[in-house]
Amino acid sequence: MRSAKRLFLVGPMGAGKSTVGRHLASLLGWQFADSDHVIEERTGANIPWIFEIEGEAGFREREQQAIADLCQQNDMVLATGGGVVMRLQNREAMKAAGPIVYLRATVREQVRRTGQNDKRPLLTGRNRHKVLRDLMQVRDPLYTEVADLVVATEGKSARKLAEQVVSGLRERGLLPIADS
Repeated sequence: MRSAKRLFLVGPMGAGKSTVGRHLASLLGWQFADSDHVIEERTGANIPWIFEIEGEAGFREREQQAIADLCQQNDMVLATGGGVVMRLQNREAMKAAGPIVYLRATVREQVRRTGQNDKRPLLTGRNRHKVLRDLMQVRDPLYTEVADLVVATEGKSARKLAEQVVSGLRERGLLPIADS
Protein backbone atom coordinates (compact mmCIF):
# COMPACT_ATOMS: atom_id res chain seq x y z
CA MET A 1 0.00 0.00 0.00
CA ARG A 2 1.19 3.48 -0.86
CA SER A 3 1.05 5.74 2.15
CA ALA A 4 -0.57 8.83 0.71
CA LYS A 5 0.99 12.15 1.52
CA ARG A 6 -0.44 13.70 -1.59
CA LEU A 7 -3.47 13.19 -3.77
CA PHE A 8 -3.95 14.12 -7.43
CA LEU A 9 -7.14 15.07 -9.23
CA VAL A 10 -7.27 14.57 -12.99
CA GLY A 11 -10.06 15.03 -15.47
CA PRO A 12 -11.32 17.36 -18.15
CA MET A 13 -11.77 21.09 -17.82
CA GLY A 14 -15.02 21.82 -16.07
CA ALA A 15 -14.98 18.60 -14.01
CA GLY A 16 -14.60 20.56 -10.76
CA LYS A 17 -11.05 19.55 -9.87
CA SER A 18 -10.20 22.82 -8.12
CA THR A 19 -13.47 23.10 -6.23
CA VAL A 20 -13.49 19.46 -5.13
CA GLY A 21 -9.77 19.71 -4.36
CA ARG A 22 -10.32 22.55 -1.89
CA HIS A 23 -12.96 20.47 -0.10
CA LEU A 24 -10.66 17.45 -0.05
CA ALA A 25 -7.81 19.48 1.40
CA SER A 26 -10.15 20.75 4.11
CA LEU A 27 -11.40 17.25 4.93
CA LEU A 28 -7.86 15.85 5.12
CA GLY A 29 -6.24 18.84 6.82
CA TRP A 30 -3.83 19.15 3.90
CA GLN A 31 -2.83 22.09 1.72
CA PHE A 32 -4.37 22.60 -1.72
CA ALA A 33 -2.63 23.51 -4.96
CA ASP A 34 -3.79 23.96 -8.53
CA SER A 35 -1.04 23.23 -11.06
CA ASP A 36 -2.27 25.94 -13.45
CA HIS A 37 -2.13 28.54 -10.66
CA VAL A 38 1.37 27.37 -9.71
CA ILE A 39 2.49 27.82 -13.32
CA GLU A 40 0.96 31.30 -13.43
CA GLU A 41 2.69 32.28 -10.17
CA ARG A 42 6.05 30.99 -11.41
CA THR A 43 5.86 32.76 -14.77
CA GLY A 44 4.04 35.90 -13.73
CA ALA A 45 1.75 35.35 -16.72
CA ASN A 46 -1.65 33.79 -17.17
CA ILE A 47 -2.26 30.54 -19.04
CA PRO A 48 -3.81 32.16 -22.16
CA TRP A 49 -0.75 34.40 -22.50
CA ILE A 50 1.62 31.42 -22.14
CA PHE A 51 -0.32 29.56 -24.85
CA GLU A 52 -0.25 32.63 -27.11
CA ILE A 53 3.49 33.29 -26.72
CA GLU A 54 4.93 29.79 -26.20
CA GLY A 55 2.21 27.62 -27.70
CA GLU A 56 0.81 24.51 -26.10
CA ALA A 57 4.23 22.80 -26.24
CA GLY A 58 5.80 25.57 -24.14
CA PHE A 59 2.98 25.39 -21.65
CA ARG A 60 3.31 21.58 -21.39
CA GLU A 61 7.03 21.95 -20.61
CA ARG A 62 6.22 24.33 -17.77
CA GLU A 63 3.45 22.01 -16.59
CA GLN A 64 5.78 19.00 -16.52
CA GLN A 65 8.29 20.87 -14.35
CA ALA A 66 5.55 22.05 -11.99
CA ILE A 67 4.16 18.51 -11.64
CA ALA A 68 7.62 17.11 -10.92
CA ASP A 69 8.13 19.72 -8.20
CA LEU A 70 4.65 19.35 -6.71
CA CYS A 71 5.06 15.56 -6.50
CA GLN A 72 7.69 16.26 -3.83
CA GLN A 73 5.28 18.16 -1.56
CA ASN A 74 3.65 16.38 1.37
CA ASP A 75 0.13 16.63 2.75
CA MET A 76 -1.19 18.17 -0.44
CA VAL A 77 -4.17 17.82 -2.75
CA LEU A 78 -3.26 18.84 -6.30
CA ALA A 79 -5.81 19.76 -8.96
CA THR A 80 -4.16 19.31 -12.34
CA GLY A 81 -4.87 20.83 -15.72
CA GLY A 82 -7.00 18.80 -18.11
CA GLY A 83 -4.08 17.95 -20.40
CA VAL A 84 -1.64 16.82 -17.72
CA VAL A 85 -2.14 13.17 -18.70
CA MET A 86 -0.90 13.79 -22.23
CA ARG A 87 2.71 13.42 -21.08
CA LEU A 88 3.90 10.04 -19.91
CA GLN A 89 6.34 11.74 -17.51
CA ASN A 90 3.45 13.44 -15.70
CA ARG A 91 1.44 10.22 -15.46
CA GLU A 92 4.44 8.31 -14.10
CA ALA A 93 5.42 11.04 -11.60
CA MET A 94 1.91 11.31 -10.18
CA LYS A 95 1.38 7.54 -10.07
CA ALA A 96 4.59 7.14 -8.08
CA ALA A 97 3.73 9.99 -5.70
CA GLY A 98 0.20 9.19 -4.54
CA PRO A 99 -3.31 8.15 -5.48
CA ILE A 100 -4.92 9.68 -8.54
CA VAL A 101 -8.63 10.38 -8.75
CA TYR A 102 -10.33 10.88 -12.11
CA LEU A 103 -13.27 13.27 -11.79
CA ARG A 104 -15.34 12.22 -14.80
CA ALA A 105 -17.73 14.81 -16.24
CA THR A 106 -19.91 14.43 -19.31
CA VAL A 107 -19.18 16.64 -22.30
CA ARG A 108 -22.57 18.29 -21.80
CA GLU A 109 -21.64 19.15 -18.21
CA GLN A 110 -18.24 20.46 -19.30
CA VAL A 111 -19.85 22.74 -21.89
CA ARG A 112 -22.20 24.10 -19.23
CA ARG A 113 -19.43 24.65 -16.67
CA THR A 114 -16.92 26.24 -19.06
CA GLY A 115 -19.44 28.38 -20.96
CA GLN A 116 -18.64 31.68 -19.28
CA ASN A 117 -14.88 31.17 -18.88
CA ASP A 118 -12.56 32.95 -21.31
CA LYS A 119 -9.38 31.69 -19.60
CA ARG A 120 -9.34 28.34 -21.40
CA PRO A 121 -7.12 28.76 -24.47
CA LEU A 122 -8.09 25.47 -26.08
CA LEU A 123 -11.71 26.66 -26.22
CA THR A 124 -11.24 30.29 -27.22
CA GLY A 125 -13.02 31.09 -30.46
CA ARG A 126 -13.94 27.46 -31.10
CA ASN A 127 -17.00 25.23 -30.95
CA ARG A 128 -16.83 24.25 -27.27
CA HIS A 129 -18.86 21.07 -27.62
CA LYS A 130 -16.75 19.75 -30.51
CA VAL A 131 -13.43 20.64 -28.86
CA LEU A 132 -14.45 19.10 -25.52
CA ARG A 133 -15.79 15.97 -27.23
CA ASP A 134 -12.59 15.57 -29.26
CA LEU A 135 -10.40 16.13 -26.18
CA MET A 136 -12.44 13.59 -24.21
CA GLN A 137 -11.97 10.95 -26.91
CA VAL A 138 -8.20 11.30 -26.63
CA ARG A 139 -7.85 11.92 -22.90
CA ASP A 140 -10.52 9.71 -21.30
CA PRO A 141 -8.48 6.49 -21.82
CA LEU A 142 -5.44 8.17 -20.22
CA TYR A 143 -7.45 9.48 -17.25
CA THR A 144 -8.91 6.00 -16.76
CA GLU A 145 -5.52 4.28 -17.12
CA VAL A 146 -3.83 6.42 -14.48
CA ALA A 147 -6.73 6.59 -11.99
CA ASP A 148 -6.88 4.69 -8.72
CA LEU A 149 -10.48 5.87 -8.37
CA VAL A 150 -12.99 7.18 -10.92
CA VAL A 151 -15.83 9.38 -9.65
CA ALA A 152 -18.67 10.67 -11.83
CA THR A 153 -19.34 14.33 -10.99
CA GLU A 154 -22.73 15.04 -12.55
CA GLY A 155 -25.47 15.96 -10.12
CA LYS A 156 -23.27 15.97 -7.03
CA SER A 157 -22.06 18.84 -4.88
CA ALA A 158 -18.32 19.42 -4.51
CA ARG A 159 -18.54 18.57 -0.81
CA LYS A 160 -20.30 15.23 -1.51
CA LEU A 161 -17.74 14.43 -4.20
CA ALA A 162 -14.89 15.12 -1.78
CA GLU A 163 -16.47 12.84 0.81
CA GLN A 164 -16.94 10.13 -1.85
CA VAL A 165 -13.27 10.44 -2.87
CA VAL A 166 -12.01 10.12 0.72
CA SER A 167 -14.28 7.12 1.36
CA GLY A 168 -13.33 5.42 -1.90
CA LEU A 169 -9.60 5.87 -1.37
CA ARG A 170 -9.80 4.67 2.23
CA GLU A 171 -11.73 1.57 1.15
CA ARG A 172 -8.89 0.82 -1.28
CA GLY A 173 -6.24 1.40 1.40
CA LEU A 174 -4.86 4.41 -0.45
CA LEU A 175 -5.53 6.94 2.30
CA PRO A 176 -4.96 6.44 6.00
CA ILE A 177 -8.03 6.09 8.20
CA ALA A 178 -8.81 9.31 10.04
CA ASP A 179 -7.39 9.68 13.52
CA SER A 180 -9.88 9.06 16.31
